[in-house]
Amino acid sequence: MKPQQGDKCNTVAFVALLCLNGASRFTMPAPSAAMHLPLLTQIVLACLLGGVLSIAAAALVMFGLPKKWLGFTVSFSTGLLLATATLHLLPEALESGLAPREVFPLLLGGILAFFILEKYALWRHAHASGESDMHQGGQQCDDHTHSHHHLHGAAGSQGETLSILVGDGFHNFTDGLLIAAAFLADPALGWGTTLAIIAHEVPQEAGDFAILLAAGWKRGRALLWNGVSSLTAVAGGIIGYFAFDHARDWIPYIITITAASFLYIAIADLMPRLKRETQSVGWHGLLLAAGIAVVVFGSGGHAH
Repeated sequence: MKPQQGDKCNTVAFVALLCLNGASRFTMPAPSAAMHLPLLTQIVLACLLGGVLSIAAAALVMFGLPKKWLGFTVSFSTGLLLATATLHLLPEALESGLAPREVFPLLLGGILAFFILEKYALWRHAHASGESDMHQGGQQCDDHTHSHHHLHGAAGSQGETLSILVGDGFHNFTDGLLIAAAFLADPALGWGTTLAIIAHEVPQEAGDFAILLAAGWKRGRALLWNGVSSLTAVAGGIIGYFAFDHARDWIPYIITITAASFLYIAIADLMPRLKRETQSVGWHGLLLAAGIAVVVFGSGGHAH
């Protein structure tokens, strides 16, 4: 059994590193073809890619790959979010004219605000924890560090599933606003922010799939409505472009709040999940470092 398990881990790591190699070409500097497109087109494309890729990856994990492989995406996402926030977003805010005495109090306030919003269920951000959140076959959830509703079996009402989709749509709309602000600051920063958002959306979307399936939804229906929900990111990106384009003085503040959201997600949602990992610890550490490396070595087009 042990050699077989090792082969699975090696396969997961190999696939993840292949994805990392492709992702590093997609991040900063952004694809030269996309960089020549009008800024609004880049924003819409980034929002569409974010929704499509995150849902496709989550669906692959939910419907094709073993659920425990989802944990490897959490490791990569953690490194990516931490590095993007500290090595790109915060330096960009400081270089845009804000003083440290303005940036860091806003950063602290943003982190506390996300905690309060999540605590009182106004911001439904979730990161599924693999098999422990599936709630199928009478399995009990042992990970309640996230704030999604938990629908046990077929007991979830239509109202509860609707609230999940509405909350997810609002979250995606907010992601679109953040992507637009990052693109207006620097297109390369926008693509890097998009990659970070895609990475942390994968476990969230997998959690949404699990909850909808547990509520009795068919796979096709769950996939369709998650896709519809992801389109709100495009609306957020378009609205953000026109709103922030006429209020560019606000962009450094929005970027700082984006950094706060990335740090909060990584520290409050993802890192507690990683602390409970007792298997394949080396691979988790490798993928966390890989997430950081994508930002560090992919920053040639956006040096600070």
